[in-house]
Amino acid sequence: MTDSSAFSRTFSVTLPNEAATAHLMADLALLLGAGDIITLTGDLGAGKTTAARAMIRYLADDDELEVPSPTFTLVQAYELPPFPLLHADLYRISDASELEEIGLSPFPDGTVVLIEWPERAGSALPADRIDIALSHSNELGADARVVELTGHGKAAAQIARLASLRQFLDKAGFGEAARRRMAGDASIRSYARLVKDATSFILMNSPRRPDGPPIYDGKPYSAAVHLAEDVRPFVAMDAGLRTLGLSAPEIHHGDLQHGFLITEDLGQAVFYEGDPPQPIPDRYEAATDMLVALHSEVLPQTLPVAGQADYAIPVFDTDALLVEIGLMPEWYLPDRGVTLSDSSRGEFTAMWRELLDNSIEPARSWVLRDFHSPNLIWLEHRDGIRRVGLIDFQDAVLGPPAYDLVSLLQDARLDVPEMLELTLLSRYIKARRAADENFDAGAFAATYAIMSAQRNTRLLGTFARLNRRDGKPQYLRHQPRIWTYLNRSLDHPALASIKAWYAAHVPPPGW
Repeated sequence: MTDSSAFSRTFSVTLPNEAATAHLMADLALLLGAGDIITLTGDLGAGKTTAARAMIRYLADDDELEVPSPTFTLVQAYELPPFPLLHADLYRISDASELEEIGLSPFPDGTVVLIEWPERAGSALPADRIDIALSHSNELGADARVVELTGHGKAAAQIARLASLRQFLDKAGFGEAARRRMAGDASIRSYARLVKDATSFILMNSPRRPDGPPIYDGKPYSAAVHLAEDVRPFVAMDAGLRTLGLSAPEIHHGDLQHGFLITEDLGQAVFYEGDPPQPIPDRYEAATDMLVALHSEVLPQTLPVAGQADYAIPVFDTDALLVEIGLMPEWYLPDRGVTLSDSSRGEFTAMWRELLDNSIEPARSWVLRDFHSPNLIWLEHRDGIRRVGLIDFQDAVLGPPAYDLVSLLQDARLDVPEMLELTLLSRYIKARRAADENFDAGAFAATYAIMSAQRNTRLLGTFARLNRRDGKPQYLRHQPRIWTYLNRSLDHPALASIKAWYAAHVPPPGW
């Protein structure tokens, strides 16, 4: 077995001023994850605290955030949106044994740690880390710095990716653009706003998805349920949606090999208002009408990708739907203290397989997959359904049109009143019937209920997994809402046997 700690990668850059330092630290922050360790070395005045302050302010999305030097406090803690962060200055410790007293031995899980004067920690530093060495560059000016970044062990890949990102930004003409952090999602992607000449653009960092364990007929979960493995599906679907006249963002620059895109910024106008957030009905109407238009088209099953082989949209078949449903007994039920017998688990799978095989109509549409409020932008100055901005569709599949309508009308992140759901479901059905006299409203309503039960069953498991496996407990607060939606759909006659099984085996969330 190869020891990953033996690998390192170094990237050097000359920074002419403090703004360039802020850009570098923002670019590095885009690639960080909870648990990363970063050291900062250099003479007094080399800019260690300046660099740390730039990263902390970027992650906080607050240029005015007070970030004092931790010289006297030794460790300064920050609860930042993506993860907790500790900023440490070890200048005043004399021995690595003192690290335990200040909370750095062992290094805390799930926390990014920035360390100035790391040499005082000696061998206590982890093998997997990023070292940043800063030095003056007097020949270029008093404010110029030479920065050498080295990734050790697992962090070597982050530094290699940073070098590729910086090259991409420079080549695209965005090297000096201001960076603003954007909130991420549950995926491995991350985003930033780039401001150039008073115009805002979106930078997408979409690394290739790492393979998980091959536990679903020899496939990892992502492959079994057809999640995008790289950025190509986004590029293909983006062009396909724009060809249909829908408001997917224009892609200005792309590096498909490394997974970097610079796209149009559709803005920040959302589909909800208030606290707690409530749907804005006319915006939900427009989104419903957009789905009607999409589902009324005969859509291609393959899409071109410039300079590459065509992209074949995967089929959301019974096997993929069953793997998703399996997250509920795999992750949610153990959290509720339930252990299924082999016979109960087999009964669960058999009931779902029979239902899906017999009810999913052969006519397939593009299923954008996460067609709900976090991924919809309101474009006030466009017309009709073009007011619905789309930003998340890389996991699109060929499947039942009802799936995306469920995603919208049973929004996992906010409460959609049942009356609004029924009104918009009726609006969709009436529009489809007006466009196609052969549209079967009863069959669609049944499929809607089945897709609701499938999606909400999956989400109970997904949110439990995000908490337990990925350290993201914030998703648990959505489980009671998911439970409400699930029980709405289980009342449909087509789901009678599954409703009885759930009543016997599936307890409600513990919130």
